[in-house]
Amino acid sequence: MAARRTDGVKRLLHHPLTLIVATVLTTASALWLGFRVYEHREAEQRRQDILAAARQSALNFTSLDYRHYDRDSAQVLKGATGDFKEQFAGQAEELTKLVAQNRSVSEGQVLEAGVVRSDEDSARVLVVADSKVTNVAVPEGEARTYRLQLDLVLEDGRWLTSAVEFVG
Repeated sequence: MAARRTDGVKRLLHHPLTLIVATVLTTASALWLGFRVYEHREAEQRRQDILAAARQSALNFTSLDYRHYDRDSAQVLKGATGDFKEQFAGQAEELTKLVAQNRSVSEGQVLEAGVVRSDEDSARVLVVADSKVTNVAVPEGEARTYRLQLDLVLEDGRWLTSAVEFVG
């Protein structure tokens, strides 16, 4: 029985057309699998980049100190674009006065972040962040939890926050 199988395989291998078809199919399969692996890695890298940008944006947004508010607000603006950037920049003067008057310090910490949806150049991320806030009204500090929805867009190779919404 084993001799019969070996003879059958030998006959198939003697046909050049069979070898060509088998080679083409094997090569096509390998290329397809390689492309799928590449696509998966690209998608995972994009997801990681989106999460890193969202986490940094949320951290910047929840970590502000009246003693160096100009630097802190500049960090928020550095990771912002579109309407969010315009709104935040438009309120900068008022916020600077308010933060200084209240001697506000907010130390943020991102607890969780997850991509809700994404494509090649936009994403929505939900972020949960805690912050310890001290000011003249609460000098010993007060814990706050934020649930944020961040919309991000890809601009010049960087994921920037285009909208921030408090949710839940």
